[in-house]
Amino acid sequence: MPIPDAAKFIRQIDDPLARDIKTEILKRMNALTEIGLGYLSLSRGTDTLSGGEAQRIKIARYINSPLTDMMYVLDEPSVGLHARDIQKLKNSLIKLKEHGNTVMIVEHHREVIALADHIVDMGPEAGINGGQIMYQGNYKGLLESDTVTGRMLRAKTPIKMEYRKPTDWYQVKHANLHNLKNVNVKLPLGVMTVIAGVAGSGKSSLMEYFTSQYPGEVISIRQKDIGINLRSTPATYLDIADEIRTLFAKANHVAKAYFSFNSKGACPVCQGKGVIISEMAYMDSIETVCEICHGTRYSKEVLKYQYKEKNIAEVMDMTVRQAINFFENANFVCKLDTLAQVGLGYLHLNQSMSTLSGGELQRIKLASKLDERGQIFILDEPTDGLHLDDIRRLMELFNKMTDQGNTLFIIEHSLDIIKDADYIVELGPEGGLAGGKLLFAGTPKEMLESSRSVTREYLKDSL
Repeated sequence: MPIPDAAKFIRQIDDPLARDIKTEILKRMNALTEIGLGYLSLSRGTDTLSGGEAQRIKIARYINSPLTDMMYVLDEPSVGLHARDIQKLKNSLIKLKEHGNTVMIVEHHREVIALADHIVDMGPEAGINGGQIMYQGNYKGLLESDTVTGRMLRAKTPIKMEYRKPTDWYQVKHANLHNLKNVNVKLPLGVMTVIAGVAGSGKSSLMEYFTSQYPGEVISIRQKDIGINLRSTPATYLDIADEIRTLFAKANHVAKAYFSFNSKGACPVCQGKGVIISEMAYMDSIETVCEICHGTRYSKEVLKYQYKEKNIAEVMDMTVRQAINFFENANFVCKLDTLAQVGLGYLHLNQSMSTLSGGELQRIKLASKLDERGQIFILDEPTDGLHLDDIRRLMELFNKMTDQGNTLFIIEHSLDIIKDADYIVELGPEGGLAGGKLLFAGTPKEMLESSRSVTREYLKDSL
């Protein structure tokens, strides 16, 4: 049962013995509904939830907690939320604070930033070029500041008025996957389309159904699609590591395997992991940096060999931007450049993929596909965890991909993305069983005139 239906069932129980437990159950169910998760069913497996949904369940758990003087640290609680659901999240955060708690929020969303009593703006860039406090104070002061965040908050993105013409259309007929209710919609090809709607409205289900029916190839880029482990790095994922090892092997006249931490070059103590993992019987495993290689992953013998006066560990510890300059005209520099184009120039070549966020992993996969032409891409909430300025740069990339003859279907809540689309398909009106209906299909300009659209009023307010 969806949570509102389950709550209705619980209210009908009139046994006196159930009075106290009934009150507590309803209190918890109401907290889930208030934070915008009413569309979830009680039997839903937690492994099927998005990161944002799992985090909001935790918030709902603590809203009615009797504990006070607690500090809560929330990492991007707005992830995966429609503009309408943001208000529910804000109400829950205020409630948590008013219980006498301190709430620390790592966030990029305009509305959540505006809610804060105190703001710390970090920068000026990412990675080694960040780590400085650019501004500290209230929201009004941030708006008046000259930081990147301040400038982006002041800016109002205009709605797109000129649209690309579709090269063709694909008719989706009687889509009834999951909560979809016999949806019929024509999807444009050769343009950039946003699939919009509140959380749980059926956006991903529509794209899943389209993928199963479309006769050609579809490239799906979702955060959960990328297999990672402790040994995978950006360099190994993009097949750059092998070419770097080849350069070292030629320069030093030794076997290429010596420059791999998965082969002969591995530190004999940590076996190329860079960390020592201590298994604990009743606790999570503990990771400590290897005392022999100090996290480089390589043996001492291998570190004696150099290329352009740097050993393999120093080269692999470079950021993407540093590596582009270091290798200059090497054949694989174009692959490094794709990482810079998707805003990941700050990543280190040897950075374990297990340390990256879902959004970073998604953009690494996108970087590996940037050379594609005439393909259909489905991007599932690519702006998750992105700063407003990063969203602007990502949109430049999406427009470039579309101009190269690709079709983009972007499942997204960001109004900045919606305003720059050629076409919008909106599902709703609610999440779960109350969703799955087609509310609107047309251009952003036409959405402003739609009476059925849930997104319309938020789109108007953002102009």
